[in-house]
Amino acid sequence: MAPREGRRSPAAEFFSGVGLLFRGLKVWGTAPRLMILGMIPALIVGVVFLAAIITLGVNLESFSALITPFAERWDEPFRTGTRLVAAAALLTVAVLIVVFAFTTITLIVGQPFYELIWKHAERRFGPVPESSLGFWRAFWRGVGAGLRILVPTVLLGLMLFVLGFIPVVGQILVPVLGAVIGGWYLTLELTGLPFDARGFTLRERRAALRSQRAATLGFGAATYLVFLVPLGAVVMMPAAVAGATLLARRALREPTQAAAAASGDTSDAVD
Repeated sequence: MAPREGRRSPAAEFFSGVGLLFRGLKVWGTAPRLMILGMIPALIVGVVFLAAIITLGVNLESFSALITPFAERWDEPFRTGTRLVAAAALLTVAVLIVVFAFTTITLIVGQPFYELIWKHAERRFGPVPESSLGFWRAFWRGVGAGLRILVPTVLLGLMLFVLGFIPVVGQILVPVLGAVIGGWYLTLELTGLPFDARGFTLRERRAALRSQRAATLGFGAATYLVFLVPLGAVVMMPAAVAGATLLARRALREPTQAAAAASGDTSDAVD
């Protein structure tokens, strides 16, 4: 069935969400020094998490044997095959949790820098919302929201780990679901600044993003995959904050195009 006139298909919405991440990159052209500052906390936190991933990779064989004791007495190639599947599932889940934890901690550590990037992105399209929260109240609210998002992320990660043991299907399905689920929770975290400034609760933030579900998944999946590239998270973290600001404005039907913002016309402002 063709999409209704005036509305884009879910696929088009998905890729428009991907485009928001790359629109966030344009801030490198308008505020390069600000974006470099945004790389500093990402680099510091990234070094710690990179060390954790390397440690996991080096000891992956031992960990896979530890979580599959039932396969110890199995004949080959079943024992090795089972442990390879377990290792792949464990690595996928670990990456999901690490990417989210990296984002949460980086946003907390670099909050002053990312708040400046968020304000810069907002200012291009209209007045910056003035948050009634003080620094520390906003800080602890962000920490609380991060923990509330982390819990379902871990639970879904465990579900993906179990799915990883399904032969063939699991090895295809788990990475895809990891990118989609990881992307959703990543976006939920990255949009904290614009939604918090407008007085939105975490529940209201979820509801707003669901109104742009396909675009949210597109933005989130693209960000998640870019964060998997070596140094990708460091370079793209400031751009992701700017792109998430655009996504939040789009979900709230606020202008995301300079021309529309200047004229006051918001009918086409969420392209």
